[in-house]
Amino acid sequence: MLRMEYQPLLRGSNTHSKFPSWTLFLTVCAVGIGGTFQYGYNVSIINAPTQHIHKFLNETWASRYHKELNPDLLTFLWSVIASIFSLGGLCGALIGGSMAIRLGRKGALLMNNFIAILASILMGISFPTGLFELLIAGRFLIGINSGIGLCVQPLYLGEVAPKHLRGAMAMGTSIFLTGGILTGQIIGLRELLGEEKFWPLLLSSSCFPAFAQLLFLPWFPESPRYLLIDRGDELSCAKALKRFHGSSEYQSEMEDIQRECFALDGEKPKKPWQLFTDCGVRWQLITVIVLTMGQQLSGINAIYFYATYIFEQAGISAEKIPYVTLGTGACECLTALTCELYSWVPYVSMTSIFAFILSFGLGPGGITNTLTAELFIQSSRPAAYMIGGTVSWISFFTVGMLFPFIVNGLKQYCFLVFLLECALVAVFIFLVLPETKKKSFLEIKKEFNKLNFGRNAKQKETKLYERRQLHDEFLKNEM
Repeated sequence: MLRMEYQPLLRGSNTHSKFPSWTLFLTVCAVGIGGTFQYGYNVSIINAPTQHIHKFLNETWASRYHKELNPDLLTFLWSVIASIFSLGGLCGALIGGSMAIRLGRKGALLMNNFIAILASILMGISFPTGLFELLIAGRFLIGINSGIGLCVQPLYLGEVAPKHLRGAMAMGTSIFLTGGILTGQIIGLRELLGEEKFWPLLLSSSCFPAFAQLLFLPWFPESPRYLLIDRGDELSCAKALKRFHGSSEYQSEMEDIQRECFALDGEKPKKPWQLFTDCGVRWQLITVIVLTMGQQLSGINAIYFYATYIFEQAGISAEKIPYVTLGTGACECLTALTCELYSWVPYVSMTSIFAFILSFGLGPGGITNTLTAELFIQSSRPAAYMIGGTVSWISFFTVGMLFPFIVNGLKQYCFLVFLLECALVAVFIFLVLPETKKKSFLEIKKEFNKLNFGRNAKQKETKLYERRQLHDEFLKNEM
């Protein structure tokens, strides 16, 4: 009886809605609030209570050991609290792909919220209990949550989006990330939760996005590709596609999934290390690594990590900096060349920073993560996200550690390093990356086969085409 539902897909459907359905739009919101929003939110909220946490560390140490905390040790403890988020993110990226395979994309996102809730509890009770170790543990756990979210969210959205809307839906990842950063900066203002007595509440407020996702995400279907290709559940796949794309337009998406399933021929999900030895994904993997490093090493994290320092060097008055910093979240740098003598130059520098963040949000900020879903077929996609996530978090940590030394060495020319890196990545994109707009995952794979196999690519394509013809003929006969 189910096969009768597939009958129209052989005729195909060339009519596509220009805009996503309400189900798709609301799915992006439900997925984003507990995914990249959490990452952006927790990147930004740690800046506001810096001095309050320093005071907490000093008072706790004095109460516990009856002596003052050494300034060097204070700096070390604060560095651990700030940077362990990156370590947690790396761990989250390493397990995110496996969770997406075992629990499903939707199941992994739902389970991830319990990590965020536990992290919020630990950070919230660190002050009343006088245990700064709980603060460290909480930051580590919220890093794991962010790492899993950055891995699974674009994976889910890339799989549920129709091919003609993948680019538009990809921006949901960027919008929620930058929205999280902006929200964290606003909540951290003195007028809200930026006062000393509220800093434990500020750090534990990341539980609210987690509760929101636990409330809304269960109403939406699992990834149709996961349901059919990984679980072999054709009925649930068809139901999910109808909800996402409508009863009249789901057939072409079902056909794409069926073709991908047939091309895989029962191939199991791959492990990350298996991708490095697979000639069929060599250039896709190189592309993901280069673009992920390009995204993280573009200078954007230097802006977010050291916005206060940069604006101080630019000549912005101290009382205005918290409000100017909000602009970095609202725009999401070409340069921070400052230290000029004229009074208007600091504001030119500020405008340049906003312009850079805006260009980042319009380009690599929104596209890089979802591009990974487009470059790999189902069996390789989770492992590719694990590799991309690992590269991303290592690059994230590297920038945070090295940028102060770059500033000390190059002074106002520090962003020229990022300019060179961006230029090299742009050349790579121009020479290597094919256009993916409105192409199926198998069509994109075909484009990369020209790079991966050279002269043998045509022969492999012919064999795959013959297998598809047999598959279509089999479906006709069955009906």
